[in-house]
Amino acid sequence: MKIPTTLKHKPVIVSENYEQIDGRYAGHSDAKGLSLGLAQWNDRGKLDISAKVWRYTGEKWSRQSEELPLHRVLDLAILVSRGLMHFQDAYRYPDLYDPKQPIIDRVGLQGDAMTIAVCTDNEKIKEDMKLFNQALGDDGEMIGERLRTLSSLLKELGY
Repeated sequence: MKIPTTLKHKPVIVSENYEQIDGRYAGHSDAKGLSLGLAQWNDRGKLDISAKVWRYTGEKWSRQSEELPLHRVLDLAILVSRGLMHFQDAYRYPDLYDPKQPIIDRVGLQGDAMTIAVCTDNEKIKEDMKLFNQALGDDGEMIGERLRTLSSLLKELGY
């Protein structure tokens, strides 16, 4: 299915077969494509680029399609990576985290830091940590494949 080019987000680089590789939703995903392009919130004379997940309901393009500035996509990748690192060693704690020290890390960005922490405001955090860890285990192969690909591409880019 072709990603629309007549809407406010203007695609430049696209993956129009995303529903075939959308993790556990592959083959039956409403996320039909991904694009990098000119952001829909651009004002005249000001250009921002964004990433967009294009969802299709079967009848029309969905308002649930998501558009994110590229730095937020990368911030999510940082959050995912650091979260995965936490769960590699989480077995050391009965509840998979240290309740006395719920902050996992502070990652320096732009003169400040992104605080990465266990959400202790979640009243079911102990149960949810175990469910999250189980899901990571169940999806380990799929996540690992994407991380290896990302690592390889980052190395090619010189990072």
